[in-house]
Amino acid sequence: MASTLHSFASPADLAGSLADKVADTLSAAISARGTASIAVSGGSTPKAFFQVLSTRDIAWDKVTITLVDERFVPADNARSNHMLVDANLLQNKAKSARFVPLYQPAASVEEAARLATEKSAEIGIPFDVVILGMGGDGHTASFFPGGSNLATALDASTPRGVIPMEAEGAGEPRLTFTFSSLQDAALLVLHIEGEGKKDVLAKAEGSGDEAEMPIRAILRRATSPVEIYWAP
Repeated sequence: MASTLHSFASPADLAGSLADKVADTLSAAISARGTASIAVSGGSTPKAFFQVLSTRDIAWDKVTITLVDERFVPADNARSNHMLVDANLLQNKAKSARFVPLYQPAASVEEAARLATEKSAEIGIPFDVVILGMGGDGHTASFFPGGSNLATALDASTPRGVIPMEAEGAGEPRLTFTFSSLQDAALLVLHIEGEGKKDVLAKAEGSGDEAEMPIRAILRRATSPVEIYWAP
């Protein structure tokens, strides 16, 4: 599907504009059917956006927030995306939103993925909003080059849900929504910052295998247009 690049003078300008766009999309979904859903990514890039979004006037008690992906670590682990979202998004007006974590206490990451799939099955299909990031290696969600379940994750015929992923570049085992779960969001956003990430994006938009740079799966095959938000 086509992508559109939205460039901003600063990360602060980007955060405000993206927060407005997401707030409008969530509010429209609530008006249409009474609920809204958003899946967000971890890392340092979305912090400012989370903080701004948390102040927006939305019927947050009708919004369900979940994660695009998560490390197989408890919520009180400093590396968990849950902790990041709790500290930066589930604040201010957004405190009344419902949060569905991907991490589940389980004996294995495979069992945790099964439980996360069950618990997230009730969330609106498709998502109203998905916010993706991108690593310097071209990964998005936990679709890592060389990942243990990468082919399954990127296969459009894989059922919606959460699957485990292990990869050299991932650190801990991961839990990730599949491509099929993310690619048809009403608002599908790729949020990147810095000249380095712009260079990675340019490479991803060129020729090459999806397995080499998995963000290519989103850029090439998502059924929703990809809204790319970038600031230096």
